[in-house]
Amino acid sequence: MDIQLKEKAWYVKYRFHIAGAVALFLLLAYMLVIALSPSRQRVSATSVRVAEVQEGDFVEYVNSDGVLYPIRTHRINAKEGGMVQRVVADNGAMVRKGDTILLLANPELERNIDDMRDTYHKSVNNYKERIIEMEQKSLTLQQQTLQTAYELRRLEKQYNLDCEEFRMGIKSKAELEVSQDEYNYRKTAAELQMKSLVQDSAMNVIRREMLDADLATEQKKLWRSSERLRDLIIFATADGQLSNLSVTSGKQVGAGEELCEIKVLDSYKLQLNVSEYYIDRITTGQAATVNYGGSTYNLFVSRVIPEVNNGTFTVEMLFADSVPQNARVGKSYLTKIELGSATTALLLPKGDFYVKTAGKWIYKLCDDGRRAVRVPLELGLQNPMYYEVRSGLSAGDKVIVAGYDIIGDAEEIIIEND
Repeated sequence: MDIQLKEKAWYVKYRFHIAGAVALFLLLAYMLVIALSPSRQRVSATSVRVAEVQEGDFVEYVNSDGVLYPIRTHRINAKEGGMVQRVVADNGAMVRKGDTILLLANPELERNIDDMRDTYHKSVNNYKERIIEMEQKSLTLQQQTLQTAYELRRLEKQYNLDCEEFRMGIKSKAELEVSQDEYNYRKTAAELQMKSLVQDSAMNVIRREMLDADLATEQKKLWRSSERLRDLIIFATADGQLSNLSVTSGKQVGAGEELCEIKVLDSYKLQLNVSEYYIDRITTGQAATVNYGGSTYNLFVSRVIPEVNNGTFTVEMLFADSVPQNARVGKSYLTKIELGSATTALLLPKGDFYVKTAGKWIYKLCDDGRRAVRVPLELGLQNPMYYEVRSGLSAGDKVIVAGYDIIGDAEEIIIEND
């Protein structure tokens, strides 16, 4: 006989489909939970640095290494080109104004000066010859004038005698007129000769002045040429320390070439390169200090050079009173420039977190000390030690300030002990 089979339940028929659907639902639920839960990252406790936020006095200041320089430096250039014949002073030696530093040789210049000296001597000889000629001419004119004056007096006497004889009837009127004409002619000639003598004397004065001026010009040229020889000797222009003397014997230098420097060591300045972040905060007259050898030295900003190079600008400072003992040019001093007065604020120690977060957030430790979560952050002013916290943290909070180079963008950090 036939056996009647029982009909199976519908869920048995679709059991595999139901099992697959349940598995898929569980997988989606797990993924949703993972996606909605905060991301976590495990880090070693030794790879991060934890600091505590404290409340205290905050002073905005900047520290920078300042290099010591003399206020005055004399640069010595070669006025004349030539070959270095001998170096007298050593680099780094202390020299006094007028000391010889080195000697140059310039044979071509010496030959030119010898030629100018010969030209000057020729000019002197020519001057003397011209003066003698002028004096001889003047003597000749004076002699001629003397002779003319003598003849004129003689003719005057003769004319007077002729007039007397005419009145006595010894001479005729025609003879008297002849004597009178000759006398008048001689008198006019003598007057013209006297005028010529006066003019010649005036011309001699002018010629003498011109000759003197020409000779003085030649003498000045020779003197200037001789001074060029003196320029081949390089002297110290001030008392101080000789530096940057790079020339050696036998080296050829050109006119205007810098040979060395003299650092005047009676006053000093500090030159600092400061981050461009503070370019609007540092002004002339601002105070600063240097702690060295257990003593504090006061300074003030004397000049700000606002040109930014490689993220820094230059500041020059002068000492307000004394300078550190054993001050040496080129020595570095850590300089503290105060940018404001002390105020009470929340202080966050500096760390590399700012590079990654730009001060917008930070990891704050939970109460168990094993976890840290991201919290928003607002920072204010800063100094080399601390940031001023404006919001996001409270006094006593512990935060991770360093180790962000190995931390990703996780929302939560799990700190594991090694």
